[in-house]
Amino acid sequence: MTKAWPVTLTHGDVKVRPLRVRDARRWQQLRQINHDWLQEWEATSPMPSVEPPPTFRQSAKRMLVEARDGRTMPFVVEYQGTFVGQINVSDITYGSLRGCHFGYWIDESVSDKRIMTIAAALVTDHLLQTLGLHRVEIAVRPENIPSNRLAIRLGYKFEGMRPAFLHINRQWRDHNIYVMMPGTISGTVIDHISS
Repeated sequence: MTKAWPVTLTHGDVKVRPLRVRDARRWQQLRQINHDWLQEWEATSPMPSVEPPPTFRQSAKRMLVEARDGRTMPFVVEYQGTFVGQINVSDITYGSLRGCHFGYWIDESVSDKRIMTIAAALVTDHLLQTLGLHRVEIAVRPENIPSNRLAIRLGYKFEGMRPAFLHINRQWRDHNIYVMMPGTISGTVIDHISS
């Protein structure tokens, strides 16, 4: 049986592994190179003077503590052995809800290679099968056409739009909500996207 965390998931040239504090240099390189491309989609603080953004190391340490407590799963996405993106599973809840949501980003230079599609499929299968979650959510800005298409390609079902759901790029932004539950598709998500 696969353990829930830490875990490494692979399919072909794509590997999803736990984030490490020592990933700081590569993370900072990617974020700098992709700043303009990602800025429109990245979460921001509505009160930046009160809540300055954490450093990568501060954020990674906090997420790893939460991961040990079973509340989050910070993943690095690798392609052919190189760090190219990230998936953060958060707000993992058990009990009567058994759900979570996740977000992701990828280096623009490899965004056309289906890497994030495969990585998100691996993570979704892990959440539904290994953790036994009932509900996995992805929130996507309506304007982010590639991410909306990714959710649909994976088999997530559009549930509706949440107005002013997250603070992104200095404004409260609407988000489309996509949901995957057991039985939403036939078989695994990785098989679904491979067929």
